[in-house]
Amino acid sequence: METYSYNTTENTRLLEAQKKVKRIKGFYIHAIVYVCVNVLIIFGNYYESGRNLFHFDTYATAFFWGIGLLAHGLSVFGADWIFGKDWEERKIQEYLKK
Repeated sequence: METYSYNTTENTRLLEAQKKVKRIKGFYIHAIVYVCVNVLIIFGNYYESGRNLFHFDTYATAFFWGIGLLAHGLSVFGADWIFGKDWEERKIQEYLKK
């Protein structure tokens, strides 16, 4: 019976690890697309505006998309840092004491 429990625990940990890796991979793909697209936009605006890079329009997409990329990164990497296992355990103990 312990073997079954062990296998279930290992399978659960394996599935969680696979989900985490998939989320990290999704973030890296997002970051690569962000860089490639924004480089093209900035160079396009650079040549279109007469070689002037000091317009908000040149960086608006990078700025606002960057906020989204930051939020994506925090959801992937920050969740464990902010709401890690230690936090969960402390909260459980806190509610059990009440």
